[in-house]
Amino acid sequence: MEYIYWGLIIILFIIAFIGLVYPIIPSVLFIFAGFLLYGLLFSFEPFNWVFWLIQGLLVLLLTGADYVSNLIGVKKFGGTKAGIWGSTIGLLVGPFIIPFLGIILGPFLGAFLAEWIVHRTSVNEALKIGFGSVVGFISSIFTKGIIQLIMILYFIWII
Repeated sequence: MEYIYWGLIIILFIIAFIGLVYPIIPSVLFIFAGFLLYGLLFSFEPFNWVFWLIQGLLVLLLTGADYVSNLIGVKKFGGTKAGIWGSTIGLLVGPFIIPFLGIILGPFLGAFLAEWIVHRTSVNEALKIGFGSVVGFISSIFTKGIIQLIMILYFIWII
């Protein structure tokens, strides 16, 4: 049974990493579900207040990294708040409209259209900002992936 329990925990962690690419999946909830499942199936004993404090701080870092990466990506390429909002909306809607490619095209088109329509920027400038949103999204995937990996490795180290 222990193999089955560990298999379930590992599946939850894998789903958390899939959530990096599909932002509709709340990655951090699946990581915490893995922690809780371990506690229920094995023991909560290794999880003292320091463990939960560190994990909570990493969750805050994870949330901040997502926002800051998108902000820097759009702003660095000349975008405004409209571009950031467009990129975020495109990130959430894109995968549903265009499976797989929508995860890249969504933020790009969202930022492009928002800047082009709201601020009447030139097509070339809006394309540049759209590209910036993709750069921000990809950098957030790497940053959040590292933070999630740290969370899981710390969990393994504690148990």
